[in-house]
Amino acid sequence: MSSLEGQAYRLLEKYSNGFMVSQVLFAACELGVFDLLAEAAEPLGSAAVAAHLGTSSRATELLLDACVSLKLLQVETRGGKALYENTELSSMYLARASPKSQHNMLLYLGRTTYLCWGHLAQAVREGKNQYLRAFGVPSEELFTAIYRSEGERLKFMRGLQDVWSVHGRSVMAAFDLSPFPVICDLGRDFFKDPLPEADLYILARVLHDWADDKCSHLLARVCQACKPGGGVLVIESLLDADGRGPLTTLLYSLNMLVQTEGQERTPAQYHALLAAAGCRDVQCRRTGGTYDAILARK
Repeated sequence: MSSLEGQAYRLLEKYSNGFMVSQVLFAACELGVFDLLAEAAEPLGSAAVAAHLGTSSRATELLLDACVSLKLLQVETRGGKALYENTELSSMYLARASPKSQHNMLLYLGRTTYLCWGHLAQAVREGKNQYLRAFGVPSEELFTAIYRSEGERLKFMRGLQDVWSVHGRSVMAAFDLSPFPVICDLGRDFFKDPLPEADLYILARVLHDWADDKCSHLLARVCQACKPGGGVLVIESLLDADGRGPLTTLLYSLNMLVQTEGQERTPAQYHALLAAAGCRDVQCRRTGGTYDAILARK
């Protein structure tokens, strides 16, 4: 095998094994590995971790070593015994006690999103989400499917709170919002219910759930409710101008396919939707992170 062939095959292996990496992360979160090590007074051996978690000692060691290789844990050997502790990454983002913990979102990804992605090929064939195949739930009313139980609704909302604990500050600092004394963060019942009076309406990770026609309907309602000089702040993960990157946003767009009715969009596509709804002075600001901000005025 030539050098180029070897590189190509290693890349193929990396991609094809990607789901295993995700499951290591999801399983360690679900079992409470990172919480246990965060609370421990000192690094723990695999037998102690297994005893605390009520798991198989052999299997726990396999999981812990995989986490070490993924830089989710670190290990040191004392007296011939491997002792594990959290890395900076897991202490900040995986232990539930951290203010920036992503624990709830990872549980949602592992228990809900992952199952929908198992039907990606069928989603591409049909062009629609896969709640019926994954959970046996009809999805004609999208959020009836997403909020199919109180537990699922809470898991989803807690996951969103996790996301904004990391990204909220950067997207809200993208523009000077001081001209808007009354700000309304629109929730999910916005297609029919009256909208409260506000100087600025925020649509955070909302428009990507819906096809263009429903986005147009919603934005028209928001712009109609908006006071002269008021604004609409859209927060989404933006595609590049050509629509072919970044990879994370392209994957999010496929996630919208398997889980919603929408897609991720380019700045120009959002500009067109906002302008058609009656907004003007549409400005886009890249934050350097996963989510970006678009501000439009009435």
